[in-house]
Amino acid sequence: MRRAVEFCRRQGIEILTLYAFSTENWQRPRSEISGLMELLSQYLDSELEELHANDIRVRTIGDLSRMPPLLAAKIEAAKTKTETNESMILNVALSYGGRQDIVVAALKLAEAMKSGALNRDEVTEEVFSAFLQTAGMRDPDLLIRTGGEIRISNFLLWQSAYTELYFTDVLWPDFDDEVFGAAVAAYQSRQRRYGMTSEQLETDERSS
Repeated sequence: MRRAVEFCRRQGIEILTLYAFSTENWQRPRSEISGLMELLSQYLDSELEELHANDIRVRTIGDLSRMPPLLAAKIEAAKTKTETNESMILNVALSYGGRQDIVVAALKLAEAMKSGALNRDEVTEEVFSAFLQTAGMRDPDLLIRTGGEIRISNFLLWQSAYTELYFTDVLWPDFDDEVFGAAVAAYQSRQRRYGMTSEQLETDERSS
């Protein structure tokens, strides 16, 4: 995590979202879950002051109510301490699932319509996005999947509709600046068309 954060800081990447623990990960052996929670607790203890000193804001998405109470309190304290920082956002997905995110957003949208705060003809993709846990943040430009898996595993399903995907066999503990740099270089070599043709994009670029 430290290497990834430092790389983003140097490269001017404004938001880094790390998939630390999914809703499905609760099915893992209890000993493994405990170990992962302890790693996160140790990371906050050792890195929070430096994150704060570097003007990095800590955010989370996911259901923190399922986290161990002491860890949840530590996470909330880290978010509060860094909430005014502006140089970069470190967004950690904890007990997070993309489907869960969409379902909860749909329920909130339904409540807003039921109360009269929102009319049906006012519902757009942008309005729906405001009910997601990532409200206020841009959709991700690049999604990197490590460890040789070729799937996104219920991660930011709505938000990643036009995200560029990059898969690497490198395991997360070995994910260093060289691998991160290769992923960014691959992203920079692609043309993001958002449903348009290359010719349309070139025309827009010439006219802008």
